Amino acid sequence: ALLIIYFPVTSAFFDALMRTPPPWLELARVMNATPGRVLWRLRVPAAMPGFASGLRLAAVYAPIGAIIGEWVGASRGLGYLMLLANGRAKIDLMFAALIVLAVLTLALHAVVDAACRRLWDG
Repeated sequence: ALLIIYFPVTSAFFDALMRTPPPWLELARVMNATPGRVLWRLRVPAAMPGFASGLRLAAVYAPIGAIIGEWVGASRGLGYLMLLANGRAKIDLMFAALIVLAVLTLALHAVVDAACRRLWDG
């Protein structure tokens, strides 16, 4: 799950770091700000909405990554249950597991979205 969520978060954050408004960077240059101060006082705070967007994406991808990890080598869990249901042709159990996965994914996304709104929107 960590490998799957790393790249969307990193990519969104890096993209947001590179999209710092040019007038802000010009003002920092005029005020002789060091590169470290520009990064920590200007670029990182300006990139927080992009980081929050990456976290929201990660909240959707994380359960899928966990299920894939359980498919590969687990002896219990939702992914294992799905493999077991598939092997025994239990369609009802498979759909029940998929519904639980969807509900967990939506709940995780809602929690992360609420936390991001609380932290960065005010």
